[in-house]
Amino acid sequence: MVFSFSFITLSAQGTRLLRQPSVNATHIVFTYGGDIWVSAIDGSHPHRITSTPAVEKNPHISPDGKTIAFTSNRSGTDCIYVVPIEGGAPERLTWHPTSVTTRGWTPDGSKVLYSSSRDFPPSSAERLWVVPVKGGPSALLTSQWGTNGSFSPDGDKIILERVNRWDKEWRMYRGGQNTPLIILDLKDQSEVLLPNEKTIDILPVWIGSNIYFLSDRDDVSNIWAYSTETTEMKQVTHYTGSDIKWLSGKDKLAFERDGYLFLLDPVTSDVKQLEINISTDFPWAETSWENTTESIRSASLSPTGKRAIMESRGEIYTVPVEDGNVRNITRSSGVADRNPVWSPNGDRVAWFSDKGQKGYLLLIADQDGMSEPKQISIGESKMAWEPVWSPDGKLIAFNDDDVRVRVLNVETGEIKTIDVGAINLERGSMGLTWSPDSKWLAYSKTAANNFRRITVWSQQDNSVRPVTNLFADAFSPAWDLDGKHLYFLASTDVALGSGWANTSAMNSD
Repeated sequence: MVFSFSFITLSAQGTRLLRQPSVNATHIVFTYGGDIWVSAIDGSHPHRITSTPAVEKNPHISPDGKTIAFTSNRSGTDCIYVVPIEGGAPERLTWHPTSVTTRGWTPDGSKVLYSSSRDFPPSSAERLWVVPVKGGPSALLTSQWGTNGSFSPDGDKIILERVNRWDKEWRMYRGGQNTPLIILDLKDQSEVLLPNEKTIDILPVWIGSNIYFLSDRDDVSNIWAYSTETTEMKQVTHYTGSDIKWLSGKDKLAFERDGYLFLLDPVTSDVKQLEINISTDFPWAETSWENTTESIRSASLSPTGKRAIMESRGEIYTVPVEDGNVRNITRSSGVADRNPVWSPNGDRVAWFSDKGQKGYLLLIADQDGMSEPKQISIGESKMAWEPVWSPDGKLIAFNDDDVRVRVLNVETGEIKTIDVGAINLERGSMGLTWSPDSKWLAYSKTAANNFRRITVWSQQDNSVRPVTNLFADAFSPAWDLDGKHLYFLASTDVALGSGWANTSAMNSD
């Protein structure tokens, strides 16, 4: 096994956002705009292989270089397709309703390797399957868990990546999803674990006696190599800053970084950036009319009952209950306007907007949309949810990306933080509500035992205190009309859970 320092050759930039390259001696296949593309090995003469509104991804060139296997949701769920490398009509290979992901080929090119959770209850646990390229039923490759893999040249072994990561963009993650890559003998099921430092080790590629993979052992995702002969581990690339995002290969390695594609010679470790220039049309990306009714959110009726306000596709609209016209209050192409709310008397509306360069703004405008909105900075809050206008019209409460409950003075723009939630899942779901006299703000807040407690803030003395105990999960507070009683929902037999692992449908006994 020979390692050397990598020599990087840079070229002109070319088209960006090229992804998921697969390479052989003459061609490189990649994805761009949700389609499969192929070019010469030097990046010249790129042309599109698929052209549908569906998402095509994970292309892999067959060992003989004649066929591309890829994943597409053109049938409604992710399935495996194959298409000649020169183009043509794709042929579907899998028909199971569970989504699958193309992972490669068997060394003889007779079968396509893919991952799927088809034999598990709904979960992220996957195993590896193979399906004949000529069609037919799929077969389970191994009973071992595995979300990705690459065969040894003789096909007797496979290097396994165990876990299908639920958050692939979490840089420098050091939790339980990090597991060692495993060399699995397909004959006797014996295992050899590659050395692991609790780092993210992913996308293994087996070439000759070496296994290449991505690892963030130096806190940036780079290419590393493991020798199956000497068990020596070496770093191949030494990038700083941004990560390498994809790795595949046969005689050469292809990878993706910063939206560009690169080739790496495994013998010399020389790296070459490809210049691939794409000029094409995407009809579905052109300016078009859209029916926005299916994306309506944050709708509420005005205090007068004559109009409703709502958000759709980043715009704020008010619509009449009976007679009148639809009003686009914002008309802000390229800006996300969110979470509209009426003022207590219905003459103004407020909403959050990302038009600020350093974080969200709170905008307040007349409800007819004729006036220029007043812009109020919400300071260090990068995002915000749940704006609630106090009944006297003087304050707006909200919570932000740091789970802080904050109160803004509409007249002065002054903001104070009155409380901080316990978990990120509370962002946008604390149920902020003002008492009719504007003296109290009620909301739910998660306690140490994972139950939520109804909490109130007093505007008079700035005090915060819970008003429910730790023996019930309490949420969704609501004041009665005279403000003397506070109602809420609660469960005393909810099973403990947290967000994605909630088991509230089960009895505590």
